[in-house]
Amino acid sequence: MAEQDAVRIFRKLLSSAGIAINGDNPWDLVINHPDTFKRILRQGVLGLGESYMDGWWDCQALDQFFDRVLRARIDRVIRGNLWLAWDVWKAMLVNHQKTSRAYEVGVRHYDIGNDLYRAMLDSRMVYTCGYWKDARNLDEAQEAKLDLVCRKVGLKPGMKVLDLGCGWGSFARYAAERYGAEVVGVTVSKEQVELGNSLCSGLPVDIRLQDYRSVKGKFDRVVSIGIMEHVGYKNYRTYMEVVDHTLKDDGIGFFHTIGGNVSVKIGNPWTTKYIFPNGQIPSIAQLGKAMEGLFVMEDWHNIGPDYDRTLMAWHESFEQSWPGLKDRYSERFRRMWRFYLLSSAGAFRSRSVQLWQVVMTKPGLRQPACRLS
Repeated sequence: MAEQDAVRIFRKLLSSAGIAINGDNPWDLVINHPDTFKRILRQGVLGLGESYMDGWWDCQALDQFFDRVLRARIDRVIRGNLWLAWDVWKAMLVNHQKTSRAYEVGVRHYDIGNDLYRAMLDSRMVYTCGYWKDARNLDEAQEAKLDLVCRKVGLKPGMKVLDLGCGWGSFARYAAERYGAEVVGVTVSKEQVELGNSLCSGLPVDIRLQDYRSVKGKFDRVVSIGIMEHVGYKNYRTYMEVVDHTLKDDGIGFFHTIGGNVSVKIGNPWTTKYIFPNGQIPSIAQLGKAMEGLFVMEDWHNIGPDYDRTLMAWHESFEQSWPGLKDRYSERFRRMWRFYLLSSAGAFRSRSVQLWQVVMTKPGLRQPACRLS
């Protein structure tokens, strides 16, 4: 395809979203390489992200660019149909989230450097969506989220809690400090285990390097805040069975997850290559099918718009902290991380993706009298 043809196609597509090429608005694209649009048409969203990482194009406000692109549904055109079809076929044949692959995301994402996450996150190092209903800043939003989870599951002193995908132990620490719970947390990140146990020192908290599928024991509450995005569509039922086996008969289960408006079998190609290996966002239909016969859904709460604000706060902290990080991370990493945070913010702002909190119990129980908002 000739360069002028690619430019003409994109100019028409982008104009439908109010985006100009080399325009003056913060959401307009500034093109630095003549083959940018040919590369994007050939490689889809992977080419879009990689060309930004390589400095082929710039945008003053990536979050606004992606909000407009996704609202106009331009992503359907530049998705990369041949690459997508091959990835879907592979996903049907291979379980990308099987046990032998479980620790890959720990090594490639969560273990890249605690200095990065300390600089970007709140003081408790919560790496999931905050709850901004009455919050004035990121610290307050994350504490409000942690407390919301504790109230939703009716946490009480002495309860034994299983935290699947516990990160650096932010929820475990909060539940032990504020509610007197005893918490076992599992994660596939060695760095999270080491720092998390240090941060939870002196509390009844045990953070382990362990895949969720190998957990044993019985707990009053089973909670996961941000693991479902790593489970994969072939394993949603397995996840629910793990919760069923580890949850006491009168217990309450809870999961907090990014969710998609449609069912998919693969993740975003750029995101799975550079940010979350083997990641995939579930849909309501997929989760509902996985829960069927095992649990009663007590509450399904969507706080998706709160993730936009959380991501923008993370981005602000990341950029402010860059002078202290640049000796360890390259400029290409900076552009990659910026693309990750701001494209995600635009996705939540456009309502292309959601953030769900789901409370569930085993069949036959009375509905729990928990605070659900």
